[in-house]
Amino acid sequence: MYSSDELIVIQDALARLIEGLREIATEHEIQKVRSAHDLALRLYNGKRMHSGKPYLLHLIEIAEISVNEIGLRTSTALAAILHGLNTTTEFTVEDVRTEFGENVGVIISGFNKVSEMRTERISFQSDNFRKLFLTLIDDIRVILLKIAHRLYDLRNPADYEPDVLVNFVHEVKYLYIPIVHRLGLYKIKAEFEERVMKHENPGIYQSISDKIAASKSKQEVFMQDFIQPIQRELIANGLDCTIKWRTKSIPSIYTKMRTQNVEFEQVYDLFAIRIISKSHQKKEKEDCWRAYSIVTDLYAPNPKRLRDWITTPKASGYESLHTTVKATEDKWVEVQIRSERMDEVAEKGQAAHWQYKDGVRKRDTDDWLNQVRDILENPEQINFDVNNQGVGQPVSDKIFIFTPDGDLKQLPRGSTVLDFAYEVHTKVGDTCNGARVNNKIVPIRHLLHNGDKVEVITNKKQAPKRDWLAFVITERAKSKIKRYLKELESKEAEFGKAVLLRKAKNWKIILNDDTFNQLVKHYKTPNAMEFYHMIATEKIDMIELKKFLISLNEEEKGSTRTFKTEESIEFKNFNTYSSDDFLIIEKGITNMNYKLSKCCNPIPGDSVFGFVTISTGITIHRLSCPNAARLRERYNYRLLPVKWKESKDATVFQSTIKLSGRDVLGLVGEITKVISGDLKVNMRSISFDSRDGHFDGKIVVQIKDTDHLDQLMHKLSKVQGVEKVNRVD
Repeated sequence: MYSSDELIVIQDALARLIEGLREIATEHEIQKVRSAHDLALRLYNGKRMHSGKPYLLHLIEIAEISVNEIGLRTSTALAAILHGLNTTTEFTVEDVRTEFGENVGVIISGFNKVSEMRTERISFQSDNFRKLFLTLIDDIRVILLKIAHRLYDLRNPADYEPDVLVNFVHEVKYLYIPIVHRLGLYKIKAEFEERVMKHENPGIYQSISDKIAASKSKQEVFMQDFIQPIQRELIANGLDCTIKWRTKSIPSIYTKMRTQNVEFEQVYDLFAIRIISKSHQKKEKEDCWRAYSIVTDLYAPNPKRLRDWITTPKASGYESLHTTVKATEDKWVEVQIRSERMDEVAEKGQAAHWQYKDGVRKRDTDDWLNQVRDILENPEQINFDVNNQGVGQPVSDKIFIFTPDGDLKQLPRGSTVLDFAYEVHTKVGDTCNGARVNNKIVPIRHLLHNGDKVEVITNKKQAPKRDWLAFVITERAKSKIKRYLKELESKEAEFGKAVLLRKAKNWKIILNDDTFNQLVKHYKTPNAMEFYHMIATEKIDMIELKKFLISLNEEEKGSTRTFKTEESIEFKNFNTYSSDDFLIIEKGITNMNYKLSKCCNPIPGDSVFGFVTISTGITIHRLSCPNAARLRERYNYRLLPVKWKESKDATVFQSTIKLSGRDVLGLVGEITKVISGDLKVNMRSISFDSRDGHFDGKIVVQIKDTDHLDQLMHKLSKVQGVEKVNRVD
């Protein structure tokens, strides 16, 4: 049980909270706060923090921060007082919804959800953690309550075990400081930074603090001498202003020491003053610029340091003029100029923006909450537009999934366990047999949700199947499955081909090009590989095939042409591509394998055609290929129209260049400099032969297209000694 003295302290804290709520809450709402306090006292009486502090006092002080320092209302104050009940009491979130309202239940549910987020590795993936954090939240007040909670945590480090506090500090550093900065909660941001540094670098923090304290009297004299002329001129020009000054924050000074690589005494802009004008809203900008003119007439400004956030406010609503001027002793002082309204917004963020806008503290904070979400989701924006920005919208098309080690993987919404497995590693995907999602075993088709923790289960006997393509949605998973299936099909086709050749030899049947054309046509397969695959998978009756071959063989009357021709190379000896890669083959033909012919090495920009081979799909030739005329004459029915796709991909193609000319000193070095140095082209091979002062050279290069090749050849033709540059067909 809490002692009578502790109960008095708790009651004092409750009174401060209620006092902060009086301007924005009804008596009925304040009574709810008292009821929440009474419930919490009944549930937690005697429960203490690590320091011995009453747990209920901790809850009320978080509610105080939410209301008095961030500007939240009764629902969040109630959620702050009741948020500890989720795991420790018999009073549930559903009971909260019934007794204190839907809003309070929503905030507590959201708070519990983000509190379960694992943040041990937040320093490695802070951007992804911030995205996940925002996507997990349906009510923006959850973020603001978490900010209030972490502010309390860092103010009261003795309340927590050391390892818990370390985790809180990391969360503040990598998650909450960027968020409060984006929201314009600069006062909270400054305190966060001070307390993080005090925890992480206590020695350096204390050293800088001691140096500031030791020079305090000198600072005061310097700043009074600096401010007096400004004060005098402001009064003379009829401007009613208040001037404040301060030494810059210790984290800010430490950052300058590190970035400028200097000692404390050498940091040139240690001081900042703030000129706050008591201006009517219509004259704010004019008065600020008048004050700026007075300051810069007295002290020389650094033009590179002018920041005009009055004409164009920050997305958070921050408005101020900033400049840095040179004072006596060549010391630099930062000057901030703003109105009282602007200063209120700068100190308290968007809460002050909306409260000030209405002239009184605004009862309905929906506009403000929508504005907060708008800022978090659109940090690049300057002008405000809260139309159609309901709390909880829009739904992100991305989800974030935790690995067992606490790393985050970003996936499209609708991703499955199998998509996640391929995101981890191709081998993990290929052998995926299920997963443990949040410690529950699920199949590979299981849909994942934001924040799930997934441990993939693998089995060495598992292998990709064609039906996997029906439920994976990521391009990575699809491409890996297709590649595996294509490689498998190719291996099976090789086996089928070997079976056919062996059978044909046993049957004493001669195979030739025309025979294979007839076979592909008879079995209605798109290409020879598919035909071989059908043999390997026993989809073709070999007895029926034998009869068909015998009939064809008799018709040809013992033709001596064999199966293996110059167009029918073993498909394991070259790289094949899909028609989805960088060529468009005849309209209506898809998923067709092709290769670039080695006899003419076509590259993008060349006029090309496709030639249907017996065993390897389609071979791509240039129209100017030495073999083109013969192929047109003998196999015109096997030619296909082909054109290059327009692509921004960095795909490279191989081409051979022949050079000749006079052999001058340093010629090879100059040529390789042009290729590798000037044009950043990769060379696959280079050979030169010099005889009687004349040279012949051949270089194999990797280029993007014909324009790239023409540019290279033009540059090479300008090299001293080079007389002739040709592309080799």
